[in-house]
Amino acid sequence: MSSSNRLPWFYWLYQPYKWLVFVPLMLINSILFAILAALLAFVFSPRAGSFMGSCWARITCWLTPVSVFVRGKGNITPKKSYVIVANHQTGWDIFLLYGYLPMDFRWVMKKELRRLPFIGYASEKVGHIFIDRTSPRAAMQSLEEAKRKLVNGQSVLIFPEGTRSNSQQMRPFKKGAFKLAYELGLDILPVTIVNSCRIKRRGFFNLVPGKAGLVIHPMIRKGLFENDLNGLINHTREVIGAALPEE
Repeated sequence: MSSSNRLPWFYWLYQPYKWLVFVPLMLINSILFAILAALLAFVFSPRAGSFMGSCWARITCWLTPVSVFVRGKGNITPKKSYVIVANHQTGWDIFLLYGYLPMDFRWVMKKELRRLPFIGYASEKVGHIFIDRTSPRAAMQSLEEAKRKLVNGQSVLIFPEGTRSNSQQMRPFKKGAFKLAYELGLDILPVTIVNSCRIKRRGFFNLVPGKAGLVIHPMIRKGLFENDLNGLINHTREVIGAALPEE
């Protein structure tokens, strides 16, 4: 059994807390901050609404509880727009990135998340981008929308694997994020998500407290791989994978 699937000794002791304390507080937290995010995005700006999303994510990690580390903050240049690419282990990646990646960005997320009560509506108002993965034409329209939103140092975050791996091992990267970087003339900011798969295990709402975090790598200049899309993809994948622990 891999280390990401091995249950810690306190797993069964944690279950009453999860269902009796965490789940009710998580529901209240999600509804409250979704309303605040949509309201602030409408009254002030999408950036103000996004700040509420960051608060929601941090409180969720605190309630779980998850101890979060972040390495490489100095690799972010203030007010610079990037195409952020990260590995995608579990749904818990959202809380790690939204809560602890210290920059203003918008997600490219699957359209099914738009149907989530409260959260889906708030995400739309804040300016996150929903993509239809079943339709190449609709997917391209979503990326065109992303282009219009990358202003004033705002970045876009894409999971190039396209779906969750549920492990420390990465799936192959798709080309969309990297084509977008070429089209916009933006550099790539690689981010490694570490140990999310040890927090959210396989199975319905199967959570385990622990430690997880982010490793922010130096940006990869798109110009170093001019006319070499596969070279850019492979290099980015190697950079992200180098910070992952072995199973």
